[in-house]
Amino acid sequence: MRRGIVYRSEDLGRLDGDDAIAFARLGIRTVYDLRTADERAARPDRLPAGTATVVLDVLHGSTDATPVQLMALFEDLRLAAEAFGDGGGAAMFERKYREFVVLESARTAYRRLFADLADGACTPALFHCTTGKDRTGWAAAFLLLFLGVPDDAVMADYLLSADRLAGTFRPTLDAFAARGGDPDLLLPLVGVRPSYLETALDEMHRSYGTVDAYVANGLGIQTGPRQNLRARLIEPA
Repeated sequence: MRRGIVYRSEDLGRLDGDDAIAFARLGIRTVYDLRTADERAARPDRLPAGTATVVLDVLHGSTDATPVQLMALFEDLRLAAEAFGDGGGAAMFERKYREFVVLESARTAYRRLFADLADGACTPALFHCTTGKDRTGWAAAFLLLFLGVPDDAVMADYLLSADRLAGTFRPTLDAFAARGGDPDLLLPLVGVRPSYLETALDEMHRSYGTVDAYVANGLGIQTGPRQNLRARLIEPA
């Protein structure tokens, strides 16, 4: 894959100091924000002047708990135990990953993201959600699959989030434990698991059949843009 065209991230609400300088040096033209309105309001991105933002609310049409609502449950031990106990946390995230494939707002969001990357006028570009592991993780994993990266390499890349974010979530887990909660309840929410990506892929194959059929029929991206996307992101042999 070509380097320096597409980046992924967690939210950019804390971008400051040396990090802001490093970000500016990347020359990113467009940031695609996959978060809900509540998430954006809670921590707006801090971007250099001249960087455009495109809001693509993946979960706008979801009837399940929003990310902000899930975080609020961390403060209530009883509700957290009811929602996340007995495998409830993992099951909730597996439902989310199915929504990434079939939810209309998700398909609209990913259609715009991939179409813009194919066009190239908005690149270098970065896409992100809040933690950079789920909505962003599916976008990155699917993009790699579309470009022909082997399945096992895609899964390995996806699972890197578990290691990269371990320190980020440590204070949340410690605070939950200090209030008397079992931090293991939260592990399905603060990490990534193979079953999450496998669930999205299962839904993609069930609903559309193949990777290309999902892009063509699920996202509505036609042959020309699909070819452009591959040409822009794959180094010539």
